[in-house]
Amino acid sequence: MSNIDIRSAKRPDWDKELVDIADYVCNAQIDSDLAFETAHYCLMDTLACGFQALDYPACTKLLGPIVPGATLAGGARVPGTSYELEPVMAAFNIGAMNRWLDFNDTWLAAEWGHPSDNLGGILAVADYLSRQARANGDAPLTMRDVLDAMIRAHEVQGVLALENSYNRVGLDHVLLVRVASTAVVTRMLGGDEETVRNALSHAWIDGCSLRTYRHAPNTGSRKSWAAGDATSRAVRLALIAMTGEMGYPSALSAKTWGYYDVLFKGNPFGFQRGYGSYVMENVLFKISYPAEFHSQTAVEAAMTLHDAVKDRIEDVDKVVIETQEAGVRIIDKTGPLDNPADRDHCIQYMVAVPLIFGRLTAADYEDDVASDSRIDALRDKMVVTENEQYTKDYFDPDKRYIGNAVQVFFKDGSSTDKIAVDFPIGHRERRAEGIPVLKQKFVDSVQPKLAAGQWETLSELCADRDKLAATPVDDFMALLVV
Repeated sequence: MSNIDIRSAKRPDWDKELVDIADYVCNAQIDSDLAFETAHYCLMDTLACGFQALDYPACTKLLGPIVPGATLAGGARVPGTSYELEPVMAAFNIGAMNRWLDFNDTWLAAEWGHPSDNLGGILAVADYLSRQARANGDAPLTMRDVLDAMIRAHEVQGVLALENSYNRVGLDHVLLVRVASTAVVTRMLGGDEETVRNALSHAWIDGCSLRTYRHAPNTGSRKSWAAGDATSRAVRLALIAMTGEMGYPSALSAKTWGYYDVLFKGNPFGFQRGYGSYVMENVLFKISYPAEFHSQTAVEAAMTLHDAVKDRIEDVDKVVIETQEAGVRIIDKTGPLDNPADRDHCIQYMVAVPLIFGRLTAADYEDDVASDSRIDALRDKMVVTENEQYTKDYFDPDKRYIGNAVQVFFKDGSSTDKIAVDFPIGHRERRAEGIPVLKQKFVDSVQPKLAAGQWETLSELCADRDKLAATPVDDFMALLVV
């Protein structure tokens, strides 16, 4: 029986988890050139995702001020648009754009997530602060500050995810976006360690979204704006904390009422490592296909098989997909698929399309493609199983693989080769192969939406790491508006 008197009003010491995050965000020195190089590419990749999303009305209808006319001259700008907004709503806009197509970076561990989701809050606050500083005759932030903040946000989100599975208790990973963004943005606003701790306590006390909108039978488009909501909430909490609003030291560990007892079955978080720059150095890029990451290598395998299968779709007897345990649990989905958000989280759909068409783009999740009867007919012939080695390699901290294998069997008894892919093109092990593809993704996504002069300047900046890092944030953002 615990000796803690839950009636006592004595203020407890701060939870170590909050102390450690605040100490890292406020005091750690990031000296990894690999982390800054990867953050540079992560910035380009995330902007590419956001600009692509502007082609989809389901996304753009959510952008702009919270109510018509609620703009802020001199506020934070939203890339690819002419919006100037207060930083909370700007963070929502940028976060929703970046996440909309499920095409931005991914971190896979006990919990998964997309650390570049934090760029919504980081970029909005950085632009707002820089424009305010410029108006007051002070020096603006530089893009080096943005890259530094990205590394820290990636690290907080990713380290919390290494040993702690929120999805297994029904909670959504965007919680970690809110926590990481809250810590980093509070520091960007000038908060000290105490203020960061205060803000963080509010982030945890907010609880967590349910994963209902990610899973059958309720999968829907909220999963495309949930991260924008999380990073914008973080900016709101940071601004509240900056007023001197009090925090709650045992937000996690308080008996009965804390996060652990209420939402984590009484279990404290486990930690595999401290905070440094590990996550940014090892983050996974979705470069080739806008698809849930557990399926990326399955899509690559299906693309390899396209030529052998495309003219024999009617003759297929069975398609066997081997994946990791997480892939079975999250994206093995049968029955009717109601909307694009449903389809991009169905491994059978994401294998069927490349087998039939030899491609998988964001447009392939829309109704006009999904109505092709061959897709569902092929889905019905698929068997999804766990490959235990893929699961082991998935959790191995020295590998972080995301293996899948696909093999097609025909009615006449013949079959294709079994195509196995251990890790996708966006994995660190394939970085040299992937970066040229990432750069082309950036060109294809951003160039068509900018004026020629804007694009030329932006392209030159992104080709020079040192020059980009030294660029004032407000000058960089000016290159992104239309």
